[in-house]
Amino acid sequence: MIGRSVGRGRRPGLIGAAARTAVVAGTATAVSGRVAARQQQRAASAAPAPEAPAPAPAAAPAAGVPMDENTLNQLERLSTLYSQNLLSEAEFTAAKQRLLGT
Repeated sequence: MIGRSVGRGRRPGLIGAAARTAVVAGTATAVSGRVAARQQQRAASAAPAPEAPAPAPAAAPAAGVPMDENTLNQLERLSTLYSQNLLSEAEFTAAKQRLLGT
């Protein structure tokens, strides 16, 4: 044993293996993060922005139907809900007809 070196040979020690693993994991995380960000950016630029539907104008009251302030407020609220896509066109039309009595 006098002529032999006491070194570990060519294998890395525990600290060297942990450092190499950390570098590989960090690189993989950075690369996958950039790839994901690039994919999201491309998807956002490729997809057209959804158009908001034009709000339906409140129908003019039928002849002989008195329009009080409460009815007008309810029609405005319905129009707002419809423009925010919280009511379908059928629901909006049905509610408007109930308010106007037509």
